[in-house]
Amino acid sequence: MSDAPQPKIRIDKWLWHARFFKTRSLAAKVVASGVRVNGLPIAKPAFGLTAGDVLTFTQGNDVRVIRVLAHGTRRGPAPEARELYEDLDPPAPRVRDPSAPVIEQGGRPTKKDRRQYEKSRSSALD
Repeated sequence: MSDAPQPKIRIDKWLWHARFFKTRSLAAKVVASGVRVNGLPIAKPAFGLTAGDVLTFTQGNDVRVIRVLAHGTRRGPAPEARELYEDLDPPAPRVRDPSAPVIEQGGRPTKKDRRQYEKSRSSALD
């Protein structure tokens, strides 16, 4: 039995394949700003990931903790991308702001909707 090294993939490329970020350059910026792999801080997008690594990074206002299950061969559809990782700490569901106006028609708010929103917002600030 030989201990063949596991194949590695660049961390920015994997984050892009797994659809955490829309572009690879955005993934590289997040990696440069600080990502942890197995608890160690990584600042280079060229760092090699292997299956079983645990990533900790920020995505928007959330901190994501992800275990790498497989490498992606391409940036495919979302169901295919979800098979590449296991979410160890899923983000909490977003709660809608109760002061935000509810537009029942859909689409762009009317002038009346905007006036009501401004009125409710100014009264909330008082």
